Amino acid sequence: MEHLHIERLLSTPLKRRNLLIGGGFLTGLALTTQWTSKVNAQPQFSNYPFSLGVASGEPYPRSVVIWTRLAPNPLNGGGMPSENVPVQWQVATDEKMTKVVRSGTTYAIPELGHSVHVVVEGLQPARWYWYQFKAGNEISPIGRTRTAPVVGQKIEQFRFAFASCQNWEDGYYAAYKHMAKEELDLVVHLGDYIYEGAANPARIRQHNGPEPVTLEEYRNRHALYKTDEDLQAVHAAFPWVVTWDDHEVDNNWADEIPQDPELQTREQFLARRAAAFQAYYEHMPLRPFSKPEGIDLQLYRRLTFGDLIEFNVLDTRQYRTDQPCDDGIKPRCEQAFDPSATLTGAKQEKWLFNNLDRSKARWNVLAQQIVFTQHDWTAGEESAFNVDAWDGYVAARQRILDFFNQRRPSNPVVISGDTHSSWVSDLLADFNNPNSPVVGTEFVGTSITSGFSASDRIEAALPESPWIKYFNGRQRGYVRCDLTHERWRSDYRLLPQSPPTGANVPDPNAPITTAASFELPNGGTVK
Repeated sequence: MEHLHIERLLSTPLKRRNLLIGGGFLTGLALTTQWTSKVNAQPQFSNYPFSLGVASGEPYPRSVVIWTRLAPNPLNGGGMPSENVPVQWQVATDEKMTKVVRSGTTYAIPELGHSVHVVVEGLQPARWYWYQFKAGNEISPIGRTRTAPVVGQKIEQFRFAFASCQNWEDGYYAAYKHMAKEELDLVVHLGDYIYEGAANPARIRQHNGPEPVTLEEYRNRHALYKTDEDLQAVHAAFPWVVTWDDHEVDNNWADEIPQDPELQTREQFLARRAAAFQAYYEHMPLRPFSKPEGIDLQLYRRLTFGDLIEFNVLDTRQYRTDQPCDDGIKPRCEQAFDPSATLTGAKQEKWLFNNLDRSKARWNVLAQQIVFTQHDWTAGEESAFNVDAWDGYVAARQRILDFFNQRRPSNPVVISGDTHSSWVSDLLADFNNPNSPVVGTEFVGTSITSGFSASDRIEAALPESPWIKYFNGRQRGYVRCDLTHERWRSDYRLLPQSPPTGANVPDPNAPITTAASFELPNGGTVK
């Protein structure tokens, strides 16, 4: 992108260069603006330090997080000296940054990879803002963000998109190119923001180096993903809410247990987990309460938007018991029905139930990683279930279904990722009784790039799961959701079908269509 080679600010006259962010929502903006205060220190950068762009997230009615990271050499540790660097920031009510309403200075410190997380306070609810950073003589791209409406305030409409699973090596982020042009209030990312695999020279895009285990290696992997201009554009266009799945750390990890304990000891994995957690925080627009403490990071949280929608953002990795039946897709063993098995841990489960009990929102969302609906992958008398998903934690899922059925929170909706395919399902009070009441709805989004090879197998088995209304494992993309008090509409925005071999998204400019749309009426079932 053009802003990767931005001219330095000169004292007089100010040099300007046009900027294009967000796939077209901001065009030709002046990159330079009148800063309200001078930077005391004048660091010198070997290259443009805002190479990873800007982002915002965690919108509250009167505050929002704005983020950037100084990284003149992003794929080699960042390229910053081991010293604190002052970073100025400004927030304005106009896209040209002339009506500044908040400003200040923070410090990018080496202990956090020279990332900055500014909680901008004193904003007005339910409105758009623009923001920008300055370090030394360098200034960042301009980002746009939006605050939440006041909790309980009546709002007529809310629009968001959710995405997941963006393996760099599986293709280009064409889906993000289109998402950046949507009219959205929020983007929700449901995990697998990065993938931890080693570089594969046969892929269309290669990872930078071996599988990461150290902090610097995780920083370099996050930085690689953040260099993508289409991903940067969506971060710059909308506030984000994020949660992780497994690949941010290690495939199919569970609490303190790695995928392959025979290859990494518990101590080695916990050191790796701490490094991965820190790098995740450093690269996401999270609030300070999510700053990691060793192997712990507070990620489950609640965000409410007026009287219309409340998100319960879950963490199903950090507190889970080990996958039953030795993991995989297979018939369920006795462990899969163990009442003590958990994906959330008891504390998070209680927190979720308390939130749902108290919520006054029309739509109550569980924003989480893995498929919630029961589905058998194999047609006929044989069965196979993904025991890394809720199908491996049957009792824990049933407690949530029982809560939906007995406590009747308003319109519970589960949104999920992980499986690289699109699903729409009724949630039944008892999946073993197809005639039991519908107590909720699940929308599963496909991947941004990551592949899926079991479409034929699942399509053959679908008649045995009549609660599943839609399945598509052959296309990549995202889900766009449009909510009012009367209905929820989910549009499955999908790229052309993945080719049988090679990259899943070989064309960075691939077109997108609304392949399917589903409407969920207030108090009803999805159609």
